[in-house]
Amino acid sequence: MEKMQKRKILILDKTHRVLVDNLSNNGFDLEIHTDWTPKELSENIEYYDGLVVRSKMVIDRSVIDKAVRLKCIARVGAGMDAIDVDYAQSKGIVCLNSPEGNRDAVGEHCLGMLLALLNKITIGDRQVRKGLWLREENRGVEIKGKTVGIIGYGNMGNAFAKRLSGFDCQVIAYDKYKENCGNEFAEQVGLQEIFSQTDILSFHVPLTEETKYMFNREFVSCFKKPFYLLNTSRGKVVRISDLLDAIDSGKVLGAGLDVLEYEAFSNELSNTENEVELKRLFSLNNVVLTPHVAGWSVESNYKLAYFLSEKIIDFFSRLE
Repeated sequence: MEKMQKRKILILDKTHRVLVDNLSNNGFDLEIHTDWTPKELSENIEYYDGLVVRSKMVIDRSVIDKAVRLKCIARVGAGMDAIDVDYAQSKGIVCLNSPEGNRDAVGEHCLGMLLALLNKITIGDRQVRKGLWLREENRGVEIKGKTVGIIGYGNMGNAFAKRLSGFDCQVIAYDKYKENCGNEFAEQVGLQEIFSQTDILSFHVPLTEETKYMFNREFVSCFKKPFYLLNTSRGKVVRISDLLDAIDSGKVLGAGLDVLEYEAFSNELSNTENEVELKRLFSLNNVVLTPHVAGWSVESNYKLAYFLSEKIIDFFSRLE
């Protein structure tokens, strides 16, 4: 362990204590700077062998070029869109994440949003609080007998499909980058089968140049039937203006969105047109919204940090 004790790890974001304890107990030299600015990171990154981040800081080429000692960038979570992974790998830097840690939370949250959407739970809740008791107006729709189309069948898509297994519905999955990924929870199909069969569509894809605004006007026009939309992946997978048009036309019957094209921390909210789109979206009763928390459970907070710490330990042990 003498060499491993010299490995310096920089932690930039708050995470569960288990990550710090596990790395410390395995001989790593840790520095925690959750208040650092991008400038401070850029000025100091040359001194570290490993970097642990969540989503507060963008790790781009300018940072990576100065990371002369860096061997590993570790993301507490699943999404890697704040890291220039391709460039990091071209520099010999390995990028790690921990989707195993929050897949169960995402699967449960996605199912919860779907049940709330189909059974008008959020509408009924608001009405009852106002003294309204409208039963016929809140008649729900069952999952049973529907076809659920999942786009992206990795950790999150599989977790959602697993939770649908008791609902007597058909689950089909499309993943451009996986072969033979179908299992007892979902049948792997092509994109055309998604378009022709889907009653409920759920996105579980990373944000890439290919998936950015994948849900747009042209995409919606390919579906044979009206459908419900779920998105717990990344906000910019779904273009809000095209979703609003699809809801207005009846092609999309309702939406459950944990992520939005423009989120609270985004400078894009200062754009008046974007604000108008969001206000329209927020006014719709057939839209269920949550603040990017699908993967945020008490349990996932621990698991995300634990699984990542184990991967960091394993990675550096193989370098010795």
